Amino acid sequence: MTQLLIAAPLLACVLAAPGPGSDAVVEKFVSASDADGYGFQVALSDGTSISEEGQGGNYARGAYSYISPEGIAIAVTYTADATGYHPQSESLPTPPPIPEAILRSIRFIQEHPTPEELADRELRKTQF
Repeated sequence: MTQLLIAAPLLACVLAAPGPGSDAVVEKFVSASDADGYGFQVALSDGTSISEEGQGGNYARGAYSYISPEGIAIAVTYTADATGYHPQSESLPTPPPIPEAILRSIRFIQEHPTPEELADRELRKTQF
């Protein structure tokens, strides 16, 4: 888990870093840490920004934004905790919807358990 919390801000820095030949310079850098946690903010002259706060090894919350090579503004917010890294952005790809035939088959399977599943349910009822 600690590696994930260390990797998340590093990943944000790598993703938001200016490309080769960029003239971006650091306009703002603020960092603080104490027993209750840490936080940092970085802003570059090209509009790239990175910020994060958290408790080392336990939790992190942050955001980064930059302009893609295609000129599109990219903004990502995230949390990282014991359940993993959770980014949120309009720019992230989303899976296609599940086809209706698949949804129907899932409902059918849920409504018609196998004999083994029925026996398992009965066994659980008797244990409690």
